[in-house]
Amino acid sequence: MVAEQQQETIEIPLVLENVLRYCLKDAQERMEKGETVLPFSALAVKDHLLMEEHDADSVDESFASVRKTVSGATGAMAYGFCYDGFIEMPSGKKRDCIIAQGGVPGDEYGHAIGVTYSADEEGNRVFSSEPIYVGNCLNYMQGMEDLALDDSADVADAAEGATEE
Repeated sequence: MVAEQQQETIEIPLVLENVLRYCLKDAQERMEKGETVLPFSALAVKDHLLMEEHDADSVDESFASVRKTVSGATGAMAYGFCYDGFIEMPSGKKRDCIIAQGGVPGDEYGHAIGVTYSADEEGNRVFSSEPIYVGNCLNYMQGMEDLALDDSADVADAAEGATEE
């Protein structure tokens, strides 16, 4: 669980923001089709976005699987890890939320964003229109060298050709 934080403007590296937003969009589309969202990662490597599911018996095993994938990602500019979870609101209430968290090489910490959702009277999921900033998180790329050519790298093109591994 990651607690929502009320903060002023947070600057997320553009390449990371693009990866995280892609992850949220992909997970939301799956849920809208009635599919189960298994935890998955997305690695931005050059002009590709490499996707991998991290289905495991426990949350800890999923996170360990992502850490292993990210630590072996030579040349990656950013990573995202997406899963269906919940956040705790400032009021103390818990809200269902698709969470995408990730980082870029060399940054001390990563960032998590999310899309909250609830069920309407018919049981259909209703998603918030914009992601919210959930908070800082561990960055599995913290100790890696920054190999990105520039911080404004656009992963949108890579997201179009995303591949499942």
